[in-house]
Amino acid sequence: MEKLRTTINQIAYTPRSQQLITLSPLHLSLIPLLFISSSLYKTILSFRHTLYHFNFIHKHRLPVPVISVGNLTWGGNGKTPMVEFVANLLVNDVGISPLILTRGYGGADEAKMLQRHFDGTSVKVGVGANRAATAASFLHRHEFINPLDIACFEEVVPKARVVSDKIGVVILDDGMQHISLARDLEIVMVNALAPFGNHHLLPYGPLREPLTSFCRADAAVIHHADMVPDESLSEIESKIHNVNRILPIYLSAMSPSHFFKAPNTSCRLPLGVIYEKTVLCVSAIGSPNSFVQKIEKMGPLYVDRLDYSDHHQFQDKDIKMIKARLENLKNKFDLEPIIVVTEKDYDRDSKILEGLDPFEVLVLCCKLHVLNHNGCSHDSFKKLLTRSFGKIHC
Repeated sequence: MEKLRTTINQIAYTPRSQQLITLSPLHLSLIPLLFISSSLYKTILSFRHTLYHFNFIHKHRLPVPVISVGNLTWGGNGKTPMVEFVANLLVNDVGISPLILTRGYGGADEAKMLQRHFDGTSVKVGVGANRAATAASFLHRHEFINPLDIACFEEVVPKARVVSDKIGVVILDDGMQHISLARDLEIVMVNALAPFGNHHLLPYGPLREPLTSFCRADAAVIHHADMVPDESLSEIESKIHNVNRILPIYLSAMSPSHFFKAPNTSCRLPLGVIYEKTVLCVSAIGSPNSFVQKIEKMGPLYVDRLDYSDHHQFQDKDIKMIKARLENLKNKFDLEPIIVVTEKDYDRDSKILEGLDPFEVLVLCCKLHVLNHNGCSHDSFKKLLTRSFGKIHC
């Protein structure tokens, strides 16, 4: 299964003009089947959107504002970091307690990470495939603030504004394809390192929806924008504006903050702890290159890597493979190597990482921030949220 995912990924991110040159005969033999499947998926997707557009199927409307954070392609787009960023912004800068709704697939790694980060705060995290039912349960249990009871948002929101612990807004994690739930703001994340692949829909390409879906968006955010040249950013912006010329486009990046030593999540270690050390990066995320590049910038002596497909569930055989790689590094450099994983990998199954003992496992912690770009900044992003809610609910 892992090899099949890798094969499909290679096809999806190979431009059509380069397929005959770069793809193997095995890859090429799969293309007709993938293309037919992609065409079928496109038909089903279009039919589904038509049913909702003409109200043959009605969208469920929650009694509080809904922000959707989604994407058009699979993995590595920064959806969950953006969800966390928006939740923190609403709590700390605006003073509204949000409910995050996440599906919880892939071992629920992202849901577990969000629950750990927001433990002890007013932010609630609901996990379940039926987002409307999950939301109804939380709204009944914790109650909610009627939008009419919230004073209209001002251009400048008072700092540390205190609002009831009742739910005031819902944030959909990976919500763009969850069209059964009505939303008031649609934020679409784009991975700058691998934006649109070959521009085809799944499974022939990486697109979960066609680029025309940018017409439904209220804002686009190009993630990992600090890791690509300006020319690449301009090309991505141009493709987005070809679809929706008035769509505001923000840039975001992940900034490493510290490590913690598994399983002690409260032990904060400085980034310099891996300086001049031998490091093995192990990850099962959508954008492993961004993770490895961040580690390389911290000055280790040598960086090796083992990449798995997004949400991969580590098994005993994987632990054996990782330990074998660590032993090779130890013999090669005569230094005890360090394993570095992402928070998402740690939260997916922290117990299995204990099988790497006696090797040290460090977990890299990062935070998303919005970059200043063409008038789009942290402050303007906050105003995008508050103006949208004020316009709709005040």
